[in-house]
Amino acid sequence: MHNAIKNYEDVDSWKTIMFLYNAALKEVETKLEILNDEFQHVHQYNPIEHIKTRIKTPESIVKKLKRYGYETSVENMVKYINDIAGVRLICSFTSDIYRLASMIGNQSDLKVISIKDYIKNPKDSGYKSFHMLVSVPVFLSDSVVETKVEIQIRTIAMDFWASLEHKIYYKFEGHAPAYISEDLKSCAEMVSQLDERMLLLNEAIQKCLETSEEKD
Repeated sequence: MHNAIKNYEDVDSWKTIMFLYNAALKEVETKLEILNDEFQHVHQYNPIEHIKTRIKTPESIVKKLKRYGYETSVENMVKYINDIAGVRLICSFTSDIYRLASMIGNQSDLKVISIKDYIKNPKDSGYKSFHMLVSVPVFLSDSVVETKVEIQIRTIAMDFWASLEHKIYYKFEGHAPAYISEDLKSCAEMVSQLDERMLLLNEAIQKCLETSEEKD
């Protein structure tokens, strides 16, 4: 994407880069919807409950660059901010997360740049999610531009907790009282227990159905 930046004046660079991120987001979202439809067709089951997409606001990008210690520029934005274009996949069960991650990783036109497994290695706050940073080719009329998209995969319960944590820390500007942070961490443990029990329940249901089909 650095080559694309050099081809435009500063006034147009921001619009051009945002266009590329939006285009990349559309490509990834379409690809995920097709994978979900195919899974439904083959296995009669949808691993994805919801797909959420978003482009980071200019204010958030500037704030993150400052937090990282970089000057505010389009080039630094593209180089150092990896979650400008984001896709969030919400699943029912933890097993779906790794199934989807494997399916995404097997796509020939997506390059997996990095993976952060906050499910096996949760953050200190209790945050759990599976993050994949991928590069997707955006085909323009006269060129192809590799553009980064962050994919987050989590269960419904994980997403509920993460949304609540974000709202709380936004209100306290990242400095929530210790007792609130401890309560949030305790809730994260309950979320993990709920996900585990729901997965076991789903597996038990599947075994019952398979047994019933064998008898028929």
